[in-house]
Amino acid sequence: MLKLKINNEDVRVPEGITVMVAARMKGFDVPSMCYRDGKPHFTSCMICMVKDNKSGKLFPSCSVKTVEGMDIITRDEEIEESRKTALELLLSEHTGDCEAPCQVTCPAHMDIPLMNRLLAEGNFEAALEVVKRDIALPAVFGRICPAPCEGACRRKTIDSAVSICLLKRYAGDHDMDAAHNYLPEKAPSNGTKVAIIGAGPAGLAAAYYLQLRGYQCDVYFRGRQPGGSLWTEVKRGVLPEHVLEYEIGRIREMGAWMYPDTYVDPEHFREICRKFDAVLVATGSGETGVETWGLEMTDKGIAAGKSSYSTAHEKIFAAGSAVRNSKLAIRTLGQGKEAAFSIDQYLQGEVVTGEPFLFNSRFGKLLPEEFPEYLKESVEGIRLEPAAPSKGFTKEEVMQEAARCMHCDCREIIDCKLRLLSDEYKASQKRYWSEDRRLVRKRHFGSPKMKESLPAGNGGGSGSILKASEQNRNIFVIYEPNKCIKCGICVRITEEHRERFGMSFIGRGFDVVVGVPFGEALENGLEKVALQVVEECPTGALTNR
Repeated sequence: MLKLKINNEDVRVPEGITVMVAARMKGFDVPSMCYRDGKPHFTSCMICMVKDNKSGKLFPSCSVKTVEGMDIITRDEEIEESRKTALELLLSEHTGDCEAPCQVTCPAHMDIPLMNRLLAEGNFEAALEVVKRDIALPAVFGRICPAPCEGACRRKTIDSAVSICLLKRYAGDHDMDAAHNYLPEKAPSNGTKVAIIGAGPAGLAAAYYLQLRGYQCDVYFRGRQPGGSLWTEVKRGVLPEHVLEYEIGRIREMGAWMYPDTYVDPEHFREICRKFDAVLVATGSGETGVETWGLEMTDKGIAAGKSSYSTAHEKIFAAGSAVRNSKLAIRTLGQGKEAAFSIDQYLQGEVVTGEPFLFNSRFGKLLPEEFPEYLKESVEGIRLEPAAPSKGFTKEEVMQEAARCMHCDCREIIDCKLRLLSDEYKASQKRYWSEDRRLVRKRHFGSPKMKESLPAGNGGGSGSILKASEQNRNIFVIYEPNKCIKCGICVRITEEHRERFGMSFIGRGFDVVVGVPFGEALENGLEKVALQVVEECPTGALTNR
């Protein structure tokens, strides 16, 4: 056993292990992207830098063995800056979006590409579940949303945008079919009560997501029925009454209590604040008397945090047009969802920061040379219009239109180490960014009809589709070389398993890329270990469809 110090703590560790392994054995976190536990490695990502406390020098902990008497620091300001720089250098060559432009633009931040994949497969219930994670009233907003997401759709650059709103409408209408009747599983009641003043889009969304978390919501509003501006500012020919009533009814079914014809004066407001554990003011822009409730006001409405929706009063939150008048109902709906997150933070005793948004890689517009690459997993044809516009899409039309999606998002958005570490270290994608970015190239293997035989699930994504040997003939892998960080993990795995061609570093210097040698197809490089390579890839460069 060797005796050394890690973060000023005396420790004993076995001989022959690296500083990274030693630090992790003793509970100190050292991040890495290119390291494989117990396997030969390349020192390439430089994320695992630590410091020799005696000399002050930084070194990669994955490749230096422990020595008697070492004194190691695993985190300080200089180390953090070094790791941040390493991440920014990797990001400078990274051409790929974490979230698709349509999702970024959606005021409710809905996972549109995933919805499209599920609809294209005919998995309508799963698609509805995805939609309702972010949009509490999908059948309503599938009819009235002005679709800013479609303006950002990359397919629009090529021919015409995917009909996202009509697809969302179909998912919502699917819920109204008595044979399906989707009601999400909610957390057990936690005995905590939240008052919501206002039953427009923001108030209804907040009630929906708070009820999901186990809170009892009482909703007070001045009108005869909940819905606010959805009743007064939308034509019934656009939004039929039965659609709005049904989706509001679903929120009632989840346990929310509705109190119509309720005028809240200052005394009643103080009573509500005493009675409830938290209060959300979501009264909308036309409400009078709010300025008498003792809340701090601005020239636009109630003063509240932009991300947290918290006011100067500890338990009082405000969202939607009560804070700032908005003509987009979908925006106030999204704010209601986000306010519910903040209220949950408050009631859990956490610091109220609002719903977190992770680092999001973006590379901008597609170039004409890249159009064919993004169309490889899509289908030909311009935007489909419903045969019966008033009724929306049929099942067959939905699957056909959803298949036009080009899947601009990353399939490893949750597990990508590059994204997670870039978020942790607040890395900037643009620090070393070159305007002459690499073109996105996605070699396509097999017939496009191969997609029809894919197993059901979350659907596919952008990239090369590989048939990975006869043993793994049902495995399809997506390869996006522009997301590769050249960590060499796939190279090492294919070497270990003696793949016939395997993966290799090709080229020299800054031009080096990872691929199959001799110009062989990728499926020939991954005949044995396709799934293992996908599992150990630290980014979204290799994913299993």
